[in-house]
Amino acid sequence: MTADILVPMFVTVIGAATPLLYAALGELVSERAGVLNLGVEGMMLAGAVAGFATVVATGSHTLGIIAAAAAGAGMALLFAILTLSLLANQVATGLALTIFGIGLSALAGAGYIGTPIPALPKLDLPGLTGLPVIGPILFGQDVLVYLSLAATAAVAWFLARSRGGRILRACGESDIAAHSIGYHVIRIRYGAVLFGGAMAGLGGGYLSLSVTPMWIEGMTAGRGWIALALVAFASWRPGWLLIGAYLFGGVTILQLYLQGSGMLQIPAQVMNMLPYLATVILLTVIASGAGRQRLDAPACLGRPFRPPS
Repeated sequence: MTADILVPMFVTVIGAATPLLYAALGELVSERAGVLNLGVEGMMLAGAVAGFATVVATGSHTLGIIAAAAAGAGMALLFAILTLSLLANQVATGLALTIFGIGLSALAGAGYIGTPIPALPKLDLPGLTGLPVIGPILFGQDVLVYLSLAATAAVAWFLARSRGGRILRACGESDIAAHSIGYHVIRIRYGAVLFGGAMAGLGGGYLSLSVTPMWIEGMTAGRGWIALALVAFASWRPGWLLIGAYLFGGVTILQLYLQGSGMLQIPAQVMNMLPYLATVILLTVIASGAGRQRLDAPACLGRPFRPPS
């Protein structure tokens, strides 16, 4: 392959991986705290339409990014109230949140279909962006790409090195024990869920502001479900999550390239369904006790918590 092919391919891989990384990273923190939120798809769509509408109204990409994160966090707050305060079933509530997000985003975005906006600006570092091959790949991305990498490093450090991260993981491994030594489990889980919602909103906002700078109904196209599978694939470790997101992005773009070149004779529909089939299998394994232990899932994942009186 020549540089004329490799550079656009790698840039496209980054575009495919970044929204997955945002959504999966937020879900990882939520699940580490013991909360299983299956509403990632709905939160991403809320972030996508909120970010896009804000840019249309204000012309500011910065405000659009903030709005996307806020919309995702708002959806997550609704989920947290229902599951953490009212003790609703987390699986059912997450599925309902996805359905709600799909409908709400379609309604809110109906007036924006076909409205273009400028894409999120790419960085232009003199002397670096113009380097052959590596320049546009490493130094010519937009700010959300670099923010996703920084967020991955920050979450990895937080969970492994900080006192707050250890407390959060304790809430996911043994909520009763964490409560007994004085930690406010519900409050900590609220924070984790809100962070997960904000990150999912950023992932959706990246789609509508950078990848496809326009609003398309259902534009996440199942990426929220893939993000859920990536968390289990990575065994709840941020480093492996980064690898998994870029691996999936690479496989997606590679199969599109192979099909376009005629080198791959497998029907496109079969290739497109594989990530979702893997998601269904992984979620089934997570739901089983033995499978959860083999995947090293947090012990209290999906389990409601009521503080002992």
